[in-house]
Amino acid sequence: MREILEILSRDGHATIERIATMTGLPEDVVTERISAWESDGVIRRYKAVVDWDRFDQSAHGESDEVITAFIDVSLDPARGVGFDDVAARISRFPEVRSVYLVSGSQDLRCTVIGSSLREVSDFVSRKLATLDRVRATATHFVLKTYKRDGDAFLEPEADHRLPVMP
Repeated sequence: MREILEILSRDGHATIERIATMTGLPEDVVTERISAWESDGVIRRYKAVVDWDRFDQSAHGESDEVITAFIDVSLDPARGVGFDDVAARISRFPEVRSVYLVSGSQDLRCTVIGSSLREVSDFVSRKLATLDRVRATATHFVLKTYKRDGDAFLEPEADHRLPVMP
């Protein structure tokens, strides 16, 4: 059954018929599993993976630039809740795209977007760093995306092989 989820995570447009063919399962079983996973919250939503840099280059000045930053956050844990309450509070900010509890010298890693470096900086200094139990933050701005959500954003290499005629 995991195979159905793997197919959908790679292609949210995959049809029931195509998934059934790929997995060898009957279409009604595939439909039933997907419906149950949607109801149970296993499947959260379907989305497109967008190459924003390519969009910005092709928009001819019509696009709004998006700045992405990874922000590492060090916290003081609270008895009984650990980091969960602060992570939930951070996740409610509209600028925040993801929040992870991580191992290492920091406790949380957040992905944040803004329309400028200043906007991300203001978010960190005015909203994030002022939260109770936040000890420190470290901000890392994304300069270029090579791969995201399993999709490579690199141009394919040119095929330099000689053509072969039958």
